[in-house]
Amino acid sequence: RVGLLLAAFAIGATSLVVLTEANTRAQISENERQALLSAINALVGSSEYDNDILTDTITLPKTKQLGTKNDTIVYRARKDGVPVATIFTSIAPNGYSGKIKLLVGVYYDRNLAGVRVIEHKETPGLGDKINEKKTDWILKFKNLSLLNPIESKWAVKKDGGDFDQFTGATITPRAVVSAVKKSLLYF
Repeated sequence: RVGLLLAAFAIGATSLVVLTEANTRAQISENERQALLSAINALVGSSEYDNDILTDTITLPKTKQLGTKNDTIVYRARKDGVPVATIFTSIAPNGYSGKIKLLVGVYYDRNLAGVRVIEHKETPGLGDKINEKKTDWILKFKNLSLLNPIESKWAVKKDGGDFDQFTGATITPRAVVSAVKKSLLYF
């Protein structure tokens, strides 16, 4: 009797989980879509393009220069059919606490639309200053290119470059600057 009661409880609980997942799948998918669109719009404002950026994509194979180990989706922003910018992910594999996943936007004139960190495991209070919610450091990439600063200055100041590092956390900004430079070179 106890076995039957336990089996009935297990079947009921499993059914409840399945029904909940089925009923929330569409909402979860839409929330993920909106989060991605919000991240893209933080780099390239929605007024700068008029296409459906989430469906106007190309897929790049894994690329050492971008640090990717899987295919990369490139989102293409267009205004009246004219290319404006691309947005894609890039990986800084050598952060202090592991890889740092970036969302990089590049205008077709080769200037950065912006950079955002979308995933990292850097030390709170030190390396996490790469997050725009902590400091504005990552926002300073906007409108930069391989000509501004010149390519040889794409490094942290400690290494003779133009980019600030954080006190006690040079490895993290060094990794991000290097990944952004590689992204621009790849573009």
